[in-house]
Parts: sequence; structure tokens; C-alpha cells
Amino acid sequence: MVFSSMVFLWIFFPIVFVASLIIRKPKYQNILLLIASLLFYAWGEPRYIFLLLFSITMNWAFGLLIDRFRDHAKVLLVGNVCINLGLLGYYKYANFAINTVNRLFHADIPAVQVTLPIGISFFTFQAMSYVIDLYRKKYPVQKNLLHLALYVSFFPQLIAGPIVMYRDIETQIMGRKQSVEKMTSGMRRFLYGLGKKVIIANLTAAVCDNLYNLGAEDLTGGMAWLAAIAYTLEIYYDFSGYSDMAIGLGRMFGFEFLENFTLPYISRSIREFWRRWHISLGAWFRDYVYIPLGGNRKGKVRTYVNLAIVFALTGLWHGAAWNFVGWGVFHGFFIIIERMGFSKFLDRHRIFSHVYTILIFVVGWVFFRVTSVREGFAVLLRMFVPWKFTSAPYPVGTQVSILGALAVILGLIGCGPLQCLFQTGKLKKVGDGWKNSVWEAIWLTVILVYSIMLLANNTYNPFIYFRF
Repeated sequence: MVFSSMVFLWIFFPIVFVASLIIRKPKYQNILLLIASLLFYAWGEPRYIFLLLFSITMNWAFGLLIDRFRDHAKVLLVGNVCINLGLLGYYKYANFAINTVNRLFHADIPAVQVTLPIGISFFTFQAMSYVIDLYRKKYPVQKNLLHLALYVSFFPQLIAGPIVMYRDIETQIMGRKQSVEKMTSGMRRFLYGLGKKVIIANLTAAVCDNLYNLGAEDLTGGMAWLAAIAYTLEIYYDFSGYSDMAIGLGRMFGFEFLENFTLPYISRSIREFWRRWHISLGAWFRDYVYIPLGGNRKGKVRTYVNLAIVFALTGLWHGAAWNFVGWGVFHGFFIIIERMGFSKFLDRHRIFSHVYTILIFVVGWVFFRVTSVREGFAVLLRMFVPWKFTSAPYPVGTQVSILGALAVILGLIGCGPLQCLFQTGKLKKVGDGWKNSVWEAIWLTVILVYSIMLLANNTYNPFIYFRF
């Protein structure tokens, strides 16, 4: 089940939300929300509900053991991490490893017959963070299995994040309150996220898919750039839209999740981009990989090595394919270059820094979107040597609808420029006055109605991050 589906919008969410208002007390709401969350997951992955339950129970048990046997806590932690990564490795990376070995050594190892459980990367990282921070004595052990189960499986952030740290919502599990202000704020956030997904992401996805489905050999230079830009917008509006909906839903039930995106496309460096993009994942790798490796405390060379490892793993986390690893290494390379001193140059040249950053993440998204590294380089060749590729068997007009072109234009305006315009100067008062106004309520109603119309016409497509 997904947020932008008719079943969720008209049946699942209204029932669960109204029931939570009737129950009111967090103690009993937790039971309702846990049951609803397990149903939410089982709707799309009924056979993997047992994997989720095993993950929850196993991490809860390890937490109790670490708290009880502090003298052996490190051994228990290593065992917990190994089991978590073992499950993630088997379901997500087994066939990737087999295919890599077969190619390198001309072997013929048969593939494993397994499908990727939805959201396994998210709930595994979330559960691991609980145990690791418990080992670090950042909070007391959670003895109530149902409470930890709700933390791991809460449906707003279960499938595609944001990755929520237990320390951030520990007190909210039993001490939160629903209020009219929170509910209206959450609904407002949810509707903006729904519009991002259904109106912008889905329509730009159609542009991107139509062009990439032609194959690199049938793209002109202009079409290659249009496809790259469309995907750049699609992935931002798709994922930030989901995060907006998740944060909004959590708020309606009394939970406050941290932000996951803060206008990443207005960044002036790749370092800044990663402080604004998928913030919860960046924080996870910082706290549980980069800092334990030594961070920046052991000299420049070691810092660069640590960054390279982190971004290679970041790419691998996103997908079991070498193009994802290449995407992570690509970003890591520029992070290192900036730390070596290039950031000082960027600070002095504002326009250049924006152009440089945009160029880097757009090129990076090409490798994120294609199915192989070779295809990625073929697309880049057409983008950066456009005079060699000026004709195609299919005119661009046959692949891009008017609505798709309009979505690209609106997407470009809405991914940062519009927000920046109303954050400073005289227009800031206009922007502040817009929030929670009658005009905004009308606008949100338009977003909801038009989104429902698009969904009714079957323009829906799954969230990109579901496969991670």
C-alpha cells in the first residue's frame, strides 16, 4: 500500500485516523497504530511480514541482552550487526555478488531465487541504530516489545523513510499529544507532498521514461539533456513528496519527525547538497560509519579514505548494481575535492558554484537512472557532445506531452527558486501571509482534487525509493 493510492486515501488512512481520535490515549493508540502498520506492510508484502517481525523481535532481544550483560556488550553488538547486515545482504545483494563473481571469473553460479522485500534497507538501518545507540548508553533499553515494534514499523516512515532515530521519538511513543494545530499542520504537509508526487513527479516520470526507453542510441543531445533534467526533477519530487507525506502523517498522529530535505537543488557545493538531500540517511552514515572509522580526527588522508568508503556504501545502499556504486563514488570524489580546498574557490564565486553543483548532481542522476554504467556513459556522450547527435527516429514532440512539458517547467520553478524568492525582502511578508490563509486552503483543495483526478486516470507509478 502506498500513500498515493485510492485504498490508502479513502479507506486505510481515514479509518485509522478516526480510530486514533476515538481512542485518544497513547497506550491504546500504540496498539492500533502497530496493527495498522503491520497491515500496511502486509498489504504489499504479505510473505515478508514475518521478516519484518523477525527483525523487530531480534533487535529487541539483542537490546535486552546488551543491557543485561554489559561485560559482553561489544560481542553482542557485533552479533546483532552481523545478523542485520546478513539479512540485508541476502535479500538485497546476493544476486549482485553472484553476478559480479560470474563476470569476473567466468563462473556459472546460479542466481538466488529471492525478491527484494519493500523497505528492508530503511527498517534494517532504523533497527540497527536503536541497538547501536543503546550500546552507546544514549538511552535506557526499551523493554516493551510493542513499543519498539511501533518504532520500527510505524507505517508513515516504514517503506521509504525518513530513517527515524529512536532517540528522537523515544518520549513521543508514550508522551505525545494530538492537537488541532498538529493535525492541520500535518494535513497541510501531506497535501503538498501528495501534489509533489502525483502532479509533478509522475508527469516528469512519463517524460523521462519515454525518452530513456528509446535507448541512448536514439537520443539527440537535446533529448538526452531533457531526459536527465526530467529525472532530476522526478526523483526530487518523488522522494521529497513521500517524506513530506510521511512527516505530515506522523504529525497528525502526534509524532514529530525530523526534516529529510531542505531545498537541495539550490546548493552551492556537493557538501551542501548532502546536508540538504536525504538528511536522515546522511546522518545515519555519519553517526554509524564515518565517525566510527575515525571521521576527520586521524589526518587528511584518513579523512579522504573514510569519505570514499562512506559514499561508496551510500551508493551501494541505494541499489545492488555497479551504476549505484559509481554514483556514490562520483559524489564522494567531489566531496573530497571540495574538502581539499576547492570549497574556498566556490565560496568566492557564487554563480559558478551553483552551476557547478547543478551540473554534478544532474550528471550523477544519469547513472542513478540507467541500468548499467555503459548506458550511463552513452547518455553522457550525447549530453556533452551534442553536435554529433542531432537526429533521432522519434521527434521529441512524440515523446513529451504538453502536461509533461508543463510539469518540467513547474518542477524547475518549485524546486528552490520560488521558495527563495519569498524568503527575503518584501516578498517574505507575502510568503508568511500565505501560510494557513484561506487562499492556501483553496490551493490545497485544488491540489487534492487534481491529484485524485490524475490517480483516477491511472497516471500513478510507484515511489522510486520503494526499491531501495
